[in-house]
Amino acid sequence: MHPNAAFRWEDRAAMRALAKDISFGMLFLNTPDGPHVAHLPFVFLDDDRIGFHMARNNAIARHLDGAEALFVINGPDGYISPDYYGIPDQVPTWNYVAVELVGAVRKMDEAALIAQSDALSHHQELKLAPKPVWTRAKMADGMLEKMLRGIYGFEMQITTWRSTLKLGQNKAEAVRLSAADGAEEAGNGAIANAMRNLT
Repeated sequence: MHPNAAFRWEDRAAMRALAKDISFGMLFLNTPDGPHVAHLPFVFLDDDRIGFHMARNNAIARHLDGAEALFVINGPDGYISPDYYGIPDQVPTWNYVAVELVGAVRKMDEAALIAQSDALSHHQELKLAPKPVWTRAKMADGMLEKMLRGIYGFEMQITTWRSTLKLGQNKAEAVRLSAADGAEEAGNGAIANAMRNLT
């Protein structure tokens, strides 16, 4: 996380809300085979626990059960030109939002894996309204069992939350908002919105 205290984000509920909305991240683990990362969708099982699944032949899968891992969720990010600030003697930078979760990982049994998969698809399907929600009831007989043979489910009990909210908080408000306008004019509305509303 960024060492500047101005960019430290302590609002746990806001971090959780951002992570839940994105629902995708990178799981990092140092294994006997070297460091590995898996890119995964996830769902919150409760306030301090996430669930995810991956292919059984994923290089990280055989090392996860019982390990401590790092899960990173990246929010909006973007280049900030010195010209955006409207004041002299600035330098280019990159603004971004990131949440890091650290915790112990354990393998799920089949019932928990099915529940996690259902919760994940349901959370995403609700975002597609007014489209009718897809459920596994639409799958042909035997397809769920076939899918389950190829994946493992895991949960992480989060013990540490870390986050960076680097959005120009070290600048005067008018200067930060000017930079947000510049980012939006350059086509990065997501980072501009974060600069205006998350600080």
